[in-house]
Amino acid sequence: MGSGCSNLSRCCLTSDHNKPVPDLQDVENEGSSDLDVPAFREYTIEQLRIATSGFAVENIVSEHGEKAPNVVYKGKLENQKRIAVKRFNRSAWPDARQFLEEAKNVGQLRNLRLANLLGCCCEGDERLLIAEYMPNETLAKHLFHWDSQPLKWAMRLRVALYIAQALEYCTSKGRALYHDLNAYRVVFDDDGNPRLSCFGMMKNSRDGKSYSTNLAFCPPEYLKTGRVTPESVMYSFGTLLLDLLSGKHIPPSHALDLIRDRNLQMLTDSCLEGQFSNDEGTELVRLASRCLQYEPRERPNSKSLVSSLTPLQQDAETPSHVLLGVPHDASDLPLTPLGEACLRMDLTVIHEILERINYKDDEGSATELSFQMWTNQMQETLSSKKNGDLAFRHKDFRTAIDCYTQFIDAGAVLSPTMFARRSLSYLACEMPQEALNDAMQAQVISPVWHIASYLQAAALFALEVELTALAGGFTLLMWSRLEMTGSWFHQFS
Repeated sequence: MGSGCSNLSRCCLTSDHNKPVPDLQDVENEGSSDLDVPAFREYTIEQLRIATSGFAVENIVSEHGEKAPNVVYKGKLENQKRIAVKRFNRSAWPDARQFLEEAKNVGQLRNLRLANLLGCCCEGDERLLIAEYMPNETLAKHLFHWDSQPLKWAMRLRVALYIAQALEYCTSKGRALYHDLNAYRVVFDDDGNPRLSCFGMMKNSRDGKSYSTNLAFCPPEYLKTGRVTPESVMYSFGTLLLDLLSGKHIPPSHALDLIRDRNLQMLTDSCLEGQFSNDEGTELVRLASRCLQYEPRERPNSKSLVSSLTPLQQDAETPSHVLLGVPHDASDLPLTPLGEACLRMDLTVIHEILERINYKDDEGSATELSFQMWTNQMQETLSSKKNGDLAFRHKDFRTAIDCYTQFIDAGAVLSPTMFARRSLSYLACEMPQEALNDAMQAQVISPVWHIASYLQAAALFALEVELTALAGGFTLLMWSRLEMTGSWFHQFS
């Protein structure tokens, strides 16, 4: 690290900072005109099925994918607002009234430091939470699994402050408890600002567990009582500070041993060399040590955290998206391969991408088809689909159109992939209006499917409708942005 690393062990030192600390009300009202968050409401399961394309595997964004006990999906509502949907295990909340009451209480919180809760769904055995969608990944992704550059020191300090402010706001509203605060609970919004996920406000009610992580990271009192207190949240915040300082998920006991032995070279992230001074590093280590005190009463509260972290901030005028290294304005967005292909009207590349995705978006359709395959008529219909796919693969687009049309006219299960393939076939045969119709039909079936939006833009370009094509180009850029920040991008790059 920098020249002053050897002195970091002076954890008892305090910094002589005199910069003003913003009042909680300032944080709460900061940019309130930009906090366009609707009131909490209840959604139907059908609305959420449509928004997530039937809870498609491609839309899963939770850490452990579909194997997670409670899976989080990305989606889009009818008004085009992007959402994150947490679908609980069916046994998690047996008491519907308790779930609804808890969700409504969390849903009253509204703050720029939170990924706010927009609503919930409680139908039958279904228990779902709906929150603002944060497109720029989790802190864990940027801290532990970075691809291009490590997280800058200034952004790490900003994360610590913003999350402390989120906790202070929640405490002021009577919601001081947060379950399993960790780097996966910190998410980044469109502007690259760190926010605290509201999902951590609610725990699994049946098993009562508040921590899903390794027990080595749990507060000592939780291991004794199984209960979370406001002081337990401060302990977890201390582990988060260790993550920010080290760039690794180090067990608190090991980190405290390093601090006591003055072996801080092993504790600090080597990627941060030269980015901070002795006093800054010392102050952060001191604050983490206070949070990790064995006795809960000796830990700081959230207000004290904000007071300690505010004067440490660097590059306050630099936008978060710059510090985070993510694109912000549409003009900064590089188009994905699919976006570039649509912009150039490169049908060969578009064809290659459609071939690669196969029928992944139609997993639910395959089951329905299996029940209809017993009839001769259905066998013939399936043959037309098979022949259409074969013709599409060999770029015999007119034959593909005829075969897909035969399949669709037979009234079989509608497939967005098939409409997308026929749309491209129409484009190749210079029939842009028909191509546009099919691309729109594909999106009707699968509202958040990005391929359909790209094909619509390509068809509009082909139609040479100047103003509409301009709108299509804007759609292309926006969907490209979603693809760049979503987990599906790597499938097409």
